[in-house]
Amino acid sequence: MPPLYGLVLSGGESQRMGQDKAGLLYTGRPQLARAFDLLAAHVDRCFVSLRQEQKDDPLRIVFPGIIDTLTSVGPAAGLLAAHALYPKVAWVVLACDLPLLEAGTLDTLIAARHERYAAIAFQSEHDGLPEPLCTIWEPAALEMLQNQRTTPGKISLRKILTSHDTCLLPAAQFNALENVNTPEERASVLEKIAQQNKDTA
Repeated sequence: MPPLYGLVLSGGESQRMGQDKAGLLYTGRPQLARAFDLLAAHVDRCFVSLRQEQKDDPLRIVFPGIIDTLTSVGPAAGLLAAHALYPKVAWVVLACDLPLLEAGTLDTLIAARHERYAAIAFQSEHDGLPEPLCTIWEPAALEMLQNQRTTPGKISLRKILTSHDTCLLPAAQFNALENVNTPEERASVLEKIAQQNKDTA
C-alpha cells in the first residue's frame, strides 16, 4: 500500500460564515489547529492546503503547507496540488470545518483501507452519497481526478467517488461529519459540544 499522508483543506473563502472558518474557536482552540493535530496522529506526514494569498497568514504559517495551483475549482484544488507534489502517496483529506470529528471516525476510515479500493468514504447522513471531505484518496482515484480536470465543466469530487472503486462506509455516528458554514450552523454545533461536555462531566 502507498504511504498515507494527511491534508487539511483550509483554502476556502468562508463567504457564508463571514470570517475565516479555520480560525474559529472550539473548546478553546482554532479549528485548523484541532483538525491538523487530529489528522497528524493518523498519518505519516500532514499538511495544510491553502491559497497563495494565505501563505503568510499567522494561523497557517506554523503548519507545513501546500499551496493551491488552481482557482475556481473548489476543494479539488487542494487535492490536485497535493497529488502533483506527492503522486505516489494516498491522502486522507479532511475539511477544516468539522468540529465534531473525533479520532474514532478516522480510525474507522483508515481501518477500511484495502488495495482493491481507489477511495474510502463515509455515506452522507443527508443524501446517502459519499462524503468527499473526510475521505482516503488513493493514487488511482487522484489520477481519475486529474483526468477529470481536462474535461469541460466543474471538477466534481463526488463524481469520482460514485463512479469508481470506492469503499462506501455507513454514515459516521454522532454527526461527526457535520460541517459548519454559517453562524447559525456554528451556534448549533456549539450547543451540541456543550451538551456532550455536560453528559460526560
